[in-house]
Parts: sequence; C-alpha cells; structure tokens
Amino acid sequence: MTSFRPAPAWLADAVFYQIYPQSFADSDGDGIGDFNGIVQRLDHLVWLGVTAVWLNPCFVSPFRDAGYDVSDYLNVAPRYGSADDLAELVDEAGRRGIRVLLDLVAGHTSDEHPWFTASANDPDDHRYIWAPEGRPDGFVTSPGTRPGAYLPNFFDTQPALNFGYGRKNPAEPWRQPVDAAGPRANREALRTIMDHWLGLGLAGFRVDMAASLVKDDPGRTETARIWTELRHWLDTAHPDAVLLSEWGEPEVSVPAGFHTDFFLQFGGATDGLPLRSLWSNGDGTVNEAWDPLDCFFDASGKGSPRPFVEAWRKASDAVGATGFVSLPTANHDFSRLNCGPRTAEQLPAAFAFQLTWPTLPAIYYGDEIGMRYVGGLPDKEGSVLGPRYNRAGSRTPMQWDDGPGAGFSTAPADRLYLPLDPSPDRPTVAAQRADDGSLLHLVRRLVALRASTPALGSGGSVEVLHTGYPFVYVRGGRYLVVVNPQRNEVRCPYDATREARALEASGVRVGNGTIEAEGFSYGVFDLGR
Repeated sequence: MTSFRPAPAWLADAVFYQIYPQSFADSDGDGIGDFNGIVQRLDHLVWLGVTAVWLNPCFVSPFRDAGYDVSDYLNVAPRYGSADDLAELVDEAGRRGIRVLLDLVAGHTSDEHPWFTASANDPDDHRYIWAPEGRPDGFVTSPGTRPGAYLPNFFDTQPALNFGYGRKNPAEPWRQPVDAAGPRANREALRTIMDHWLGLGLAGFRVDMAASLVKDDPGRTETARIWTELRHWLDTAHPDAVLLSEWGEPEVSVPAGFHTDFFLQFGGATDGLPLRSLWSNGDGTVNEAWDPLDCFFDASGKGSPRPFVEAWRKASDAVGATGFVSLPTANHDFSRLNCGPRTAEQLPAAFAFQLTWPTLPAIYYGDEIGMRYVGGLPDKEGSVLGPRYNRAGSRTPMQWDDGPGAGFSTAPADRLYLPLDPSPDRPTVAAQRADDGSLLHLVRRLVALRASTPALGSGGSVEVLHTGYPFVYVRGGRYLVVVNPQRNEVRCPYDATREARALEASGVRVGNGTIEAEGFSYGVFDLGR
C-alpha cells in the first residue's frame, strides 16, 4: 500500500452535511439558493452538530447537468453570488467550527468550456478524447472545424477530459497513453484548480466520478495512479485538506489516495449493493438495470443488514488506518430516506444506525427533518435519467419555516423548484425545532452522543451480535446498539453480564437474557466498564 501522510485529525470526527446550493436557502428571492442563504442558515448546522459541509458544484456553468458541466473552474456561478460571497461563507463557517468543501468535476467539462471550444477547432489539441474519423459508438460529432467526434463522460454536453487509456487497441488508434501531453496537461490542471481553491481557505473536495479518468483501465489501475500522484502533492502543498471520492469502492479508492469514499448506489464490484441493501425500497430513483432487492430499512422485515456488513468489513480491512468509509443518508442522485412506502416513523431507527456505525456520516440536507422524496417532478437541469430515475425528487427546496414556500420565492419564472406547502409529509425546520420529540431533535442528540463518546465514532471497534431483526452490535466493547427498522416486534437472546443503561432509546428492552424490540425501535445503551 502506498504510504501517505496521515489523514488530518479533524476528519476522524467529522459529521458531513451535503448542501445542494440551488435548493438550500435563497437570500434574495430569485427562486434559486445562494451563498448568502447558506451563511444565514449556518447556525442551524452548528445547532445540529455538523462539522463539515460539501457543496454540489458552484462553478460557472450552463447548468445542463445542475453544475456538473463546468465552463470555468476558477470562478463561481453568478446565480450563487460572487467570489467574495463564497469567501464570506468559508469565513463564517470557519468561525463556527465548520469546514467547507467544494465539488470537483475532474473527468469532464461543459462543451462550453474554452478548453473544449479550442480543442474542437484544433486537431493537434488533445485535452479531450477525439476519434479523428467517423463517429464510433458512444462518441458525439464534433461541433467545430475539427473532423471526427469526441467522447462524452455522461451527457453529450460533457466531453471527457483526456487522461489517457489503460491499454492500446489497434482498432482505436486515437487512444493515447496516460503519459501523453494531453493527459499530463489535464493532471496539471487538476493541481492548479485544487491549489486555487485550497489557497482561499476551502477544506478539500468531493470528487465527482472519480473512477472515470483513464478509459479502458482494468482494475482502475492507471486512474488510481493519478490520484496517488495528486495525493502526494496534496500532502505536501495542503496537508490539512481532504479528498472525498464519488467512487463507491473504498477498498480501491482510499489506498489510491482518497481520504474517504462513500458507499453509493452504484460503483464497485457489487454495483452499489451495500447502500441499496440498506435504503433502496424500490421507489424514487431506481435504475432499471438494478436487480430487485428487499432492503433492510423497510417495514416488511424481508431485508438483511448482512450485505452491508460484509461489504463494510471488506472495505474496512482494505482501508485500515489510512482513511475512512462514509455512509450517506441520501444524495442528489439517490432517493431520500423518506421515500415511497417508508414513512416518518421509520426514520429514527435509520439515523440511530447511521450515527453509531463506524463510518463517517454524511447527512443530505433536509433528511434531518425527514423531507420526503417527491415523485413525478419535471426535468430540471438534467435531473431525469430514465422512466424511474428522476433525481428532481431529491432536490426540492429545504423546508425551513412554517407557511407555503417559506425561504424560496414562488414568483420568478426561472425558479428551479416550486416550494412545497408544509404537511405531515412535509415537515419544516421551525416546527421540528419547537418539538423536542421530533426527528430533528433526535438527530441532534445522536450527533452529540457520537461526538461525546469516541467509541461510537469512526475509530471504535464493532462486534456484531445479531445480524437480522433486530440488528444488534456493540461499539468499543461497551455501547450496545439495537435497531429494528420493521413494523413487528422482535426479540433475540442476549447474554447480559452487565446492566444496560439507556442513552438514547425508544421501544427497546434489554434484560432477562433477551433483547425485545418493538416495531420501528432503536436503542443505544451503556454497558459500563
């Protein structure tokens, strides 16, 4: 395993919070969230216990893919505010003990980026992947004077930057090796971009499609070498900064140089099974290619935590002490926890698990109040990927205050999403702040418990006692966690040698050689020394 500088100390205790900036907080009433809106809501994050946020892309973009089509990496999109506004956000967050990370789109740009417009008119420019003749499968016809076609990375408007190919193919003579001039220039560009923003006080990057750089790359070997090279540079130039990867295979990405990787709805040898086996209940964002499964956090009780536990153990063993695995509640591409048949009463057990398992928790904005995935919304900035994969339902405005559309104007014609009236399915932060028994208060207490109890954090040991319903494990040899996310009462034997004192529990009883768990129950208990 390649030797890196140890991860910054702050990362081990991090509680991440993902902000989709266009939907989080709108300070000027134009129907689009902005930097100043985030500043105005930082105290909510402090109250919740968040220590780091990452923002979905906020660079200049035509927004055909919600900002993941970058046309200028060194300037912010005017709709979010100015560079000074972003600097104020970083400063104000820092005063509150919160670090801010940006989203780095490393593998492609917008087709409006000056790099691409130049390349589309110069056959000798190899910053992108070009086939000089015809239009091979998957390629898009050149929009400029340059003949041939280019390879996109996702949508057609997102041409893939050229980081080379992992192997040659006589049928595709345009393939360049990873050490060719174009790939070298792109690696240098990544360093320049990161150096610019880290020099302005940002804490690091979540890297989009991190595994996509080198094409036809068996085992992602050459792609891993690129990130290893960048990590060594980062360790020297910005040792307190971190890289989070959208890779979905921590056992590969972390040894390659990332400080942490997310379990995702895709990626790796199991194609996202670890995350989907927890949360995906067949509704919301569903890829038609996924095999049907019964997820563990479902009222039916047909799932199992075993696929997740096995994947986590494999990843954890490979990562060791070099980095971390992160577990999100959801993200901008994947259904919220509150989705389809899952109801609000099932969410406390999900958070009790997420905030006590030895991974870095990442809370998607609004999940802390149980915001619901909204089906059937129209396409917004490339949100609809298929008949059942509509990402718009996870991108609706944060529900801050009582009253229709509070925090987002309903008037502008160019608003991104129509704010939703509050209802039992559409709770607000204000209403839950006023209710000590709300999900929001529970999440806050669990975050505080994690922060005050190192054994419940990313570094504490875990011993699984019962894999099923209820799911039972012990953290740090002392803290018993019981989770029953299905509707029926269940029990399992428990050889109690120490009294279990409840720290945070609902519907769980421990004693007389048995753990009894009511439907949708959870408990965290101190077993003493």
